[in-house]
Amino acid sequence: KMSSAADYNMSVGYAPNGIVVPPWLNKGDNAWQMIAATLVGLQSMPGLVILYGSIVKKKWAVNSAFMALYAFAAVWLCWVTWGYNMSFGHQLVPFWGKARPALGQQFLLMQAVLPESTHFFKDGSQETAWINPNYPMASMVYFQCVFAAITLILLAGSLLGRMNIRAWMIFVPLWLTFSYTIGAFSLWGGGFLFQWGVMDYSGGYVIHLSSGIAGFTAAYWVGPRSTKDRERFPPNNVLLMLTGAGILWMGWAGFNGGDPYSANVDASIAVLNTNICAATSLLVWTCLDVIFFKKPSVIGAVQGMITGLVCITPGAGLVQGWAAIVMGILSGSIPWFTMMVVHKRSRLLMHVDDTLGVFHTHAVAGFLGGATTGLFAEPTLCGLFVPVTNSRGAFYGGNGGMQFLKQVAGALFIIGWNVIVTSIICLVVRLIVPLRMPEEELAIGDDAVHGEEAYALWGDGEKYDSSKHGWYSDNETNLQARNKAPSGVTQNV
Repeated sequence: KMSSAADYNMSVGYAPNGIVVPPWLNKGDNAWQMIAATLVGLQSMPGLVILYGSIVKKKWAVNSAFMALYAFAAVWLCWVTWGYNMSFGHQLVPFWGKARPALGQQFLLMQAVLPESTHFFKDGSQETAWINPNYPMASMVYFQCVFAAITLILLAGSLLGRMNIRAWMIFVPLWLTFSYTIGAFSLWGGGFLFQWGVMDYSGGYVIHLSSGIAGFTAAYWVGPRSTKDRERFPPNNVLLMLTGAGILWMGWAGFNGGDPYSANVDASIAVLNTNICAATSLLVWTCLDVIFFKKPSVIGAVQGMITGLVCITPGAGLVQGWAAIVMGILSGSIPWFTMMVVHKRSRLLMHVDDTLGVFHTHAVAGFLGGATTGLFAEPTLCGLFVPVTNSRGAFYGGNGGMQFLKQVAGALFIIGWNVIVTSIICLVVRLIVPLRMPEEELAIGDDAVHGEEAYALWGDGEKYDSSKHGWYSDNETNLQARNKAPSGVTQNV
């Protein structure tokens, strides 16, 4: 007879009945995986919603924040309906999983497993068992969903200030289905790049390289912002931008710390390396701004922070602390150079209007992180995570040189796939609705697109009216205004 909660005088949640607390469940790992997922979710909601809403020109604050909000919500429904199993389910082809829902309790309550992640030697014998964490599939689906969501939101950074919101609403599910799931299955779900041994610890390729390349490609097809906006696009709230950036940085503990699928020692190294690289990159970027532009830029510091976080992501739990510093130096300088120097000398980069420079901060930094992981991946740390035994970076000799070439080849696949598929998606969407807003909406901004504005400076959405809100210009008018003021009210003159 199965014991009940009443037999032990305890909450159902603690009853040893093998259902609520099955023998394979590790409560610590399960708790950490859900916390890590929530930290990544907070990077998007509210992190990037705040950052996007404040780093853009005031007239685009609502639209930019809403693009992030919509993508976060839309990905959830697509993910549990078909996206998860296309990324982590049973293989359909070597780069794609079979689409099926992840909604039933029988599936969600079973022990998590990535069924195609078993790694085999060339002779067909098993080298590494499949990934089988000690928590339910529901935790795995949750964790992977927030990664998919933030990828679309990062991509949106290239399109702010002019993309038709209706086109964006169609673009999100299409790109998730035909681009993100391909990279996720190929590198994480047991696909051909996973089996080949390409290292992507936590999304340098799956998330950052793909969002940077896809964002740049989509920006080409959507077209530029208005000329006036391209010439002057100041942030509407720098301090609020820093709030969003801070949430993004701290949330990266879940981003990189959750990918060992366990609260183990490698997770601790990943979180530490993440902060080391981000801090180093921010300082290097700031120093370069001071040296060449004579002033430290807050926006520049945020860009440097992001490039550091992106660069360490492919190797967060695979490299030593000194390598994280080296990667931080490189991520604070090379993307700075491509953004500040190469961009201004390249006809293509100047032609494509990448609003937030996502190509530099995510594509360049993501490729850099993957390549340097191929150099600095430490053999012992690789043994804690990588399915291919005896993996190492080129710096450690042996077969490390081949690992570097694998990293480059994996990046080229992600780049090529995203250029082609993103172009096709944009062309298809363009047949349904225009990709770019009409000129009258571009001239006005949020009020024309949403009927809302970010700041109601004169009342509940009341627009500025000089006859009501302007400064009085002569003493006679001041006197009249003072005489009309209600008793007990003093007006500044």
